[in-house]
Amino acid sequence: MRKQYLEIGKIVTVHGLGGIVKVQPWCDDAEFLCEFEVLYCGRQYVPMEIQRASVQKNMALVKFKGVDTVEQAQALRNSILYMDRNDVELEEGTYFIQDLIGLKVSDADTGADYGKIADVLQTGANDVYLLRDDSGKERLVPVIPDVVTEIEPEQGYVKIRPLKGLFDDAD
Repeated sequence: MRKQYLEIGKIVTVHGLGGIVKVQPWCDDAEFLCEFEVLYCGRQYVPMEIQRASVQKNMALVKFKGVDTVEQAQALRNSILYMDRNDVELEEGTYFIQDLIGLKVSDADTGADYGKIADVLQTGANDVYLLRDDSGKERLVPVIPDVVTEIEPEQGYVKIRPLKGLFDDAD
């Protein structure tokens, strides 16, 4: 089941006196967070219209409409912000990490089960899937075309072709 609202950041503190909050991005970068017109606050997904937003030292400074005082901004501290997946059009072949977590990973040739994606590590060069099988064994898989052959979040699976020596138990 795909979530409609995805975590995008956390309000960590107040910035200045005019109701501006500092947001720690939980997405690709603070720039991405600043592109939205509306974010959703807390588990009730309260829509919050962004009046203006900018980036400062890898954080987003956000001024929400109707939040005009330090006290109002302070009340939002530690709130989780969400984005609506419909507000973003992903390029083909890119996915929300949230949609990858839990996908079953198997061998493209043998069908061997490698477990499920437990996390996606962003290393800079390429992402790395952290796989965990039923016994708790973990494996790291680089997300590169030579290894990841098929990603089907809608069908619930990923197929990989491990390079020789990628897994310590490989031939």
